[in-house]
Amino acid sequence: MGATLLCELGLFLLCTLLCTGHAQDAVLTIEPSWSSFFIGESVTFKCDMKKGKDTDWYYQIKKDGQEFVPYDSNKDYKLQMISTYDSGEYQCSGEKKLSRDTKISNTVSVTVLDKPRATLTVGTTIIPVGGSVTLTCSVQSSDGWKYEWFRRTQTTSEVQIRDQQNRDIRVSQGGIYRCRGTRGNPVYYTDKSDDVTIEITFSNKVAVKQQPNWPQIFRGETITLTCEVQEGGETTEWEYEWRGPRTPTQWTHNNDVTFRVSESSSGDYMCKSRRRDDSYSSTEWSEAFTLSGSTDQPKAQITSDMRDVPVGGNMTLMCSVNPLSCEWKYYWYRDENSSEPLTTQDAVFHSNGQIRVSQEGLYRCRGGRGNPVYYTEYSDPFNTDKNVAVSSPLFLVLMITGLIFGVIFILLLFLFLYKKVYKKKGSPDNQRVSHDENQ
Repeated sequence: MGATLLCELGLFLLCTLLCTGHAQDAVLTIEPSWSSFFIGESVTFKCDMKKGKDTDWYYQIKKDGQEFVPYDSNKDYKLQMISTYDSGEYQCSGEKKLSRDTKISNTVSVTVLDKPRATLTVGTTIIPVGGSVTLTCSVQSSDGWKYEWFRRTQTTSEVQIRDQQNRDIRVSQGGIYRCRGTRGNPVYYTDKSDDVTIEITFSNKVAVKQQPNWPQIFRGETITLTCEVQEGGETTEWEYEWRGPRTPTQWTHNNDVTFRVSESSSGDYMCKSRRRDDSYSSTEWSEAFTLSGSTDQPKAQITSDMRDVPVGGNMTLMCSVNPLSCEWKYYWYRDENSSEPLTTQDAVFHSNGQIRVSQEGLYRCRGGRGNPVYYTEYSDPFNTDKNVAVSSPLFLVLMITGLIFGVIFILLLFLFLYKKVYKKKGSPDNQRVSHDENQ
């Protein structure tokens, strides 16, 4: 019974084919035979009946089971993709002109994507002088591509790199690079990739230097940071870029920046240099220079080994600023409200902030350094009492010594006179005279 059923089924299929004139040996192919297409590209459907001459047939193309191209004598049909809706399952069928026999082909899947953008990748964007790097261009979900490469700089327009159609290229020149994919005939172009900037680094070292080179900087002082290109490597004319809280980020021909220190100035400063004739060849960034600006304005202090001016004499005053620095210049003032510093007509000036004064009064001082001058706070007033004659320690010693010697001298003189008178009264002549008078 099983064999009988199979036989009947085979006869039924054979009868169906003979009665309807259909055969499943037609072949549909596409050119180009890519796995996916993009909007703007074209594909050609080729329908082959595998029997007789091509002119013996009428050809039809269906898309997703619906008629797409009606029967026509052309076996090839060229379709330009205008949207992603052109994606689908395509199939062709043929009808023989004389016998009305028909054949149905296989189905071919076509995927249509939006216009692609090339992708440029690179391992590193910074290479040493004399080195090179590999750039790779690719297009998503497709094949059959060749590639075009482009380079430009900030001062030159974009030009195509000739004789470079490979997916990978090696470059040793700094600049801005892009690529795009091409395929087909007529040529189809992808959108260009994003920019990739390649920079060449020199072996020259750079360093940030501070002027004035004081160990401690106070808020309000003016300093200059200088980017120094050290010897070695390339010798050329440079321009400079800074990175820091208070420095410009654009390239400049000036290798220094000057600013007034504030609380926001504290932080790390770095710089690098590049050739003026090649904006993509530069040094590496310098090591960070840390600026710590003090928020406290220092205050001057007056000291002296005396408190008052001796009568007819003078005294020495000394002004100092903590932290001590040989860079401080000191300014002296007399009277609390005076804003005019003393001159050589008012006092005798010594080094290290010392002056010698002979006039009593109220004295103040302050320190200043730099250009423009940065001033410390005024010292507390130092008062020398008026009309008070206080002897110096040496004078007191001499005076006391003189008094002692004076007293001793008087005592010795008194003793001498006393002895002299006593001897005179006790002599033999005086005793004889006294005896004669008694008789």
